[in-house]
Amino acid sequence: MNPIERILVANRGEIAVRIMKTAQKMGIQTVAIFSEADRGSPHVQMADRAECIGPAPVDQSYLLADKVLETARIHEADAIHPGYGLLSEDAEFAEVCEAEGLIFIGPTPSHLHEFGLKHRARALATETGVPLAPGSDLIRDLANAEQEAKAIGYPVMLKGTAGGGGIGMAICENPEELKDNFERVRRLAESNFGNAGIFLEKFFPQARHLEVQVFGDG
Repeated sequence: MNPIERILVANRGEIAVRIMKTAQKMGIQTVAIFSEADRGSPHVQMADRAECIGPAPVDQSYLLADKVLETARIHEADAIHPGYGLLSEDAEFAEVCEAEGLIFIGPTPSHLHEFGLKHRARALATETGVPLAPGSDLIRDLANAEQEAKAIGYPVMLKGTAGGGGIGMAICENPEELKDNFERVRRLAESNFGNAGIFLEKFFPQARHLEVQVFGDG
């Protein structure tokens, strides 16, 4: 017997739709959460059940862990699928799910503590000798960012350490673009992930992105 009969999808848009399509193929019921702005979205229409959890801003809806968990309890979900971005890399959220007997469909809390923040993952990789693109630790302020960017060499990518799904990133070709993007990226990181920490990495225009989950796939 499948231990998961109903999952709450703690995401929105295309991410939630893809999860729900797979759940339907597996015979698993789905619960959608949505903000007031997403009331008519496809993922809401697809779900077996749906619950509005707040107004449009994500920090007043999709990022409210207590509200997400309350909705899971109300609809008797067996598991929560966070998708990516939003609460997917929140170790405390994964821990609370575990404590409440909910399956968190993602890495374990211990893995999230170690790898959920990109600057921390970079530090662990450095400690173990894994090759890395040039980058910085967390940036304190614009002056620190300018100093680090000069050491790395332009172009650089300004990134939120708690980011996901390509949100909270900006390519900076020169000091002027770094200055223009600095506060915007910090605000994006804070509003989308509840963490304003940002750092820099070297940007490679001709690179190709290949991502594989190695740790804690459950």
